[in-house]
Amino acid sequence: MAEEVKPGPKEIPAALFNSPLEAGVRAVIVLDALYPRAMDVAHLTWCDHLVVHTADVGGPESLHPDIPQRTGELLVRRRLVEEGVTLMRRLHMIDADIGERGIFYLASDEASAFVEMLRSIYSVELKKRATWLARFLEDKSEEALAALIAERIGRWAVEFQGEAGSAGAAL
Repeated sequence: MAEEVKPGPKEIPAALFNSPLEAGVRAVIVLDALYPRAMDVAHLTWCDHLVVHTADVGGPESLHPDIPQRTGELLVRRRLVEEGVTLMRRLHMIDADIGERGIFYLASDEASAFVEMLRSIYSVELKKRATWLARFLEDKSEEALAALIAERIGRWAVEFQGEAGSAGAAL
């Protein structure tokens, strides 16, 4: 009788959806659109949420579906964004600026060329929304962004990621 062949550990494909790779690529795209502004991990997590849910803040149609209770996404998203930023720093797509106010991230010199090479339909649409988000955030202070997140996503999301309120971001 034939045995079922199961993939070995090296043959199991890496997850792409909700992975550090996906979050890291989005972070590079967002930071490239925001360049030369830098963001701490809390604000970058909020932007990661907003760039795929742009309709929530009066922007273009959202890339990701509107599902009930999306506020829980930020709990998962923060860890993924942190891991994604770490990955993209290793690949020299994101630089860290460490100072008195904390750690802030910005697109590296290599980021624009990488972002330009992304040509899938999803990537093109994501880049459009990142550009829109950068313009939307252009005149918003860190307090205004925190208030927006509290209004649209929930006050607990702002408080859960508390260091954003004290550290601030260079928006």
